[in-house]
Amino acid sequence: MACTASDLALLSATVNSTEAATYLCSQFSSMANQLSDTAYAVNTTYLLFSAYLVFAMQLGFAMLCAGSVRAKNTMNIMLTNVLDAAAGGLSYYLFGYAFAFGSPSNGFIGRHFFGLREFPTSKADYSHFLYQWAFAIAAAGITSGSIAERTQFVAYLIYSSFLTGFVYPVVSHWFWSADGWASPVKSDNNLLFGSGAIDFAGSGVVHMVGGIAGLWGAFIEGPRIGRFDRSGRSVVLRGHSASLVVLGSFLLWFGWYGFNPGSFLTILQSYGDSRRYYYGQWSAVGRTAVTTTLAGSTAALTTLFGKRLLVGHWNVVDVCNGLLGGFAAITAGCSVVEPWAAIICGFIASWVLIGCNKLAEKLKYDDPLEAAQLHGGCGTWGLLFTGLFAKEAYVNEVYPNKAGAAVRAVHGRWLEVTGGPDDPDFSDNRVGHDDNGPVILRATQVKVAEDLK
Repeated sequence: MACTASDLALLSATVNSTEAATYLCSQFSSMANQLSDTAYAVNTTYLLFSAYLVFAMQLGFAMLCAGSVRAKNTMNIMLTNVLDAAAGGLSYYLFGYAFAFGSPSNGFIGRHFFGLREFPTSKADYSHFLYQWAFAIAAAGITSGSIAERTQFVAYLIYSSFLTGFVYPVVSHWFWSADGWASPVKSDNNLLFGSGAIDFAGSGVVHMVGGIAGLWGAFIEGPRIGRFDRSGRSVVLRGHSASLVVLGSFLLWFGWYGFNPGSFLTILQSYGDSRRYYYGQWSAVGRTAVTTTLAGSTAALTTLFGKRLLVGHWNVVDVCNGLLGGFAAITAGCSVVEPWAAIICGFIASWVLIGCNKLAEKLKYDDPLEAAQLHGGCGTWGLLFTGLFAKEAYVNEVYPNKAGAAVRAVHGRWLEVTGGPDDPDFSDNRVGHDDNGPVILRATQVKVAEDLK
């Protein structure tokens, strides 16, 4: 848009104020459209970069698994990680995304977008599909560690496809779809005290799903030969490379910055506080990265000294597992808690992991990577922790779903206007209608009502 001195001189000479006002409005409208396009591009780039980080976690899982098993089983466990990504890509494309986010739907399962038909829409685009696929294969990758050294290739291929194509998508629909029965943004939710469940990035949806699947897999397969002696005492079958375990842990740590902060799915969104012009979703993204870091760091140090007191020596593998347990626990509430609360989360998560490992040993349960204990146990604690320590102001920012509010967030990604064009809080040129009736617009285009600020 170009506005020159000659344009202003022309306006000063006109006698028709309506024409002058129309001209000015058209110029500002053009500028608004350009800014909207820029915001759209920035948000899409942010989401794609986050998807790449989450996908890089597959390499972390592969290294972690390879280092935690005996050398003779390395090739097999690496193959299962490749299968998670490859088989998960097809199954999530054909069925998974539709079951998770196919809208309109019911509270249990989605019913549209099979094979990405009639896609993209005003509510979803390909970057969101890629991000959610990366989450789906992360859930599948958790289980590969639980059943390591005991699994047949064909059986794992069927399992991986089923988990990424049906099980994980259905659970993610419950929590992250606007229609899900446990969704915190569902306006007519009468369950869970009428508030839904806050699981921002997946302590339950990703980690508990993967952990529970791994629990049943390891239970059905039974312990590895030699894991327990004839008297029932535990025999440690150490992995062949602690170096790979450390490398995998750092890769997962790096990827978690796409997993947790990336779950906002957009970054250019102001929270509307004129007294804090610098404060918006970009600030919440930074806070989420900090809480993630603190929870993992605290859990790692607590595990280091806790295991030293219990067994009398230091163990880098235990520290790495404690680190990941802290990350799994904070994933649910990373966006809605204060940094000091994240330290509490990580501290307790480490003891949850230690306790679950002790229980598994008593029950003669064999999980080479402690995946069920780590992701299932710490993920469960993460959901409970969020309910205890979530800060109301942060919840209102991430889930602006107050009674009578005109705007609500759908998994941090869209803002859906439930009012119409006559609503005084929204200008007509900022909204658009989809085929199903609701008024939909990008999160960066919304003018937030005063009672949501």
